[in-house]
Amino acid sequence: MREFARLYDALDATTSTNRKLAELVAYFRVAAPENAAWAVYFLAGGKPRQAVPTKLLRHYATEAAGLDDWLFDECYHAVGDLAETIAHILPAPQRRSDLGLAQWMDERITPLRGAAPEAIRSAMLAYWDELAPRERFLLVKLIGGGFRVGVSKLLVTRALAGVAALDSKLIAQRLMGWTDARQRPSAERFLALVAPTSDQEQALRGGQPFPFFLAHPLQAEPVTLGPITGWQVEWKYDGIRAQLVRRDGQSWVWSRGEELISEGFPEIAAIALPDGTVIDGEILIWGSDTHASFSELQKRIGRKTLSPKLLAELPAVLIAYDVLEHDGIDLREQPQSARRTVLEKVVAAVDSDQLKLSPLIVAAGWEALAAIRMQSRARAVEGMMLKAVNAQYGVGRTRDVGVWWKWKVDPYSVDAVLIYAQSGHGRRASLYTDYTFAVWDVAEDGSRTLVPFAKAYSGLTDAEIALVDARIRKTTIEKFGPVRSVTPTMVFEIGFEGIARSPRHKSGIAVRFPRLLRIRDDKPVEEADTLQTLIGLLG
Repeated sequence: MREFARLYDALDATTSTNRKLAELVAYFRVAAPENAAWAVYFLAGGKPRQAVPTKLLRHYATEAAGLDDWLFDECYHAVGDLAETIAHILPAPQRRSDLGLAQWMDERITPLRGAAPEAIRSAMLAYWDELAPRERFLLVKLIGGGFRVGVSKLLVTRALAGVAALDSKLIAQRLMGWTDARQRPSAERFLALVAPTSDQEQALRGGQPFPFFLAHPLQAEPVTLGPITGWQVEWKYDGIRAQLVRRDGQSWVWSRGEELISEGFPEIAAIALPDGTVIDGEILIWGSDTHASFSELQKRIGRKTLSPKLLAELPAVLIAYDVLEHDGIDLREQPQSARRTVLEKVVAAVDSDQLKLSPLIVAAGWEALAAIRMQSRARAVEGMMLKAVNAQYGVGRTRDVGVWWKWKVDPYSVDAVLIYAQSGHGRRASLYTDYTFAVWDVAEDGSRTLVPFAKAYSGLTDAEIALVDARIRKTTIEKFGPVRSVTPTMVFEIGFEGIARSPRHKSGIAVRFPRLLRIRDDKPVEEADTLQTLIGLLG
């Protein structure tokens, strides 16, 4: 635990990619395999299950520190993070633990899940008494299910490749499915992850998917890409990116986040692909003749039970983009155009209503394609995908074997008023960085009230955040725990990718991926947009 806590601190303390890579390599070179296995799980995006409710953690920490509840609340509001608050207020440890991360996970943290409150209390008081503050911080994050760290899976892949002296693409392949919670990290799995390559390396095991190839956002005009004939163009759908794997007479459906979602989409898993085939595509909800919005797909995400009624009302399909394996042969090194030919034959042979071929968009030139792209909103898509016809299927967001571009339409945008603010986390715990925005709701009699419709926290520079933070402190009306209500004085342009009706929101509107585009100091609050403007965007 001590070594992993030190690594977490080092990763959190720098924004330098090279420094983070060096810290990862140094850790994996000396970590015991069983500890390294758990480290890979968490660093690659695996989520710890909550073992103890945060309410209990707070209660026991307050008791151990001898604080009144109000004083803990003040500390928490000042710090902005529960784990960090607990780590600071606890008395100094009287003992020292030398247990590794694996022992903590297997022997101490996991048994707490479902334990009686008194057993949890006894364990937490004992554990905190043998850990330094930064180790306590990490323990609370792991126990409370709130572990996050600022490294990408690609960086973890590069570090492991450096330690093992292997190609990073091979490590990326071996890492697929690593964060599936149904397989516990172990020394054996880690040693297999960094083992020398073998003659059987290309023989994929079971339902293991391939690393996903990701697109780069296209910032320039597409004419800079050369002749349009060098590109395969498709619509960019707004669904769940997935791979359908068929091997050994079984099927698996994997999300881009490496979650096994076969049970959540049984109609996709039931597609009768030929054995030894892997399809890359997008899961959508399909109506009578077209796909539904992402909000409809959300109604099925995370469902533990799927009733026949729900399956009938919200049928899912897989829009097939690419074929990565066929007849047990890895096709990723073949050019895009060749894989497309195979894909068309596979989809035609399967002949399933649940498997639909992603249509190609044909245009005489870039100007004509731009005109077609203007139909994106009407088609409920995000724009277009441009894929080089000679591109291989790469790993992650790379350009070494070809490139995919996502040419998205401009986001929706409205001018909205800041009405609530909350402090951030980590290094931004002392600043107000999380904002709630409202638009005007105009009644029939002409009266106007501000109605909240979105929360956003990304898009501003550090200098702009400091400026907004200062204004929030000067215009605060009330405090509700960590949240401040402010006098409506600031207008921001808010961008978002999608919009839908939502009875769960006071405004009746839900927007997707809201973000801050700019501060509108040039616009008075009275001229901010209205709820009626948002409703008009529904189409």
